Amino acid sequence: MKITILDKVNASDEDEIIVKCSALDEDMLMLINALKNGKNKLNLYKNDVIALTDAADILYFESVDDRVFAYTQDQVYECRQKLYQLEGSLPVCFLRAGKAVIVNINKIDSLLPDFGGRIEATLTNGCKVIFSRMYVPVLKNHLGL
Repeated sequence: MKITILDKVNASDEDEIIVKCSALDEDMLMLINALKNGKNKLNLYKNDVIALTDAADILYFESVDDRVFAYTQDQVYECRQKLYQLEGSLPVCFLRAGKAVIVNINKIDSLLPDFGGRIEATLTNGCKVIFSRMYVPVLKNHLGL
């Protein structure tokens, strides 16, 4: 993929993004959708209704039986993307907590060391999420611990 950025244009010109591709595959459509909606909006589903949700409202994502769910303070939505696809498009406040979980660290109320080098995070809605040993160093580094 080739990316060209022109930053020496007239101030009166509108910002413009041109996408050239040989085929509009799923990855390209996700990129275009992210550019149109901004990275802060996610298309989530509840009872076949699409809910445009701010990423900042999501507490965590969890993969269960090949389906991905997004949890907010009081709602659960289904997400049609896989966790690895979400991970690359979410803001930096989202960190992988385990093989099947991505957490919004801005929604963590408290951290508690757990057995085997893991960390238990309590979120603003009272849910508890475990950061596995593999992802604890990333969490500590991100929080400056």
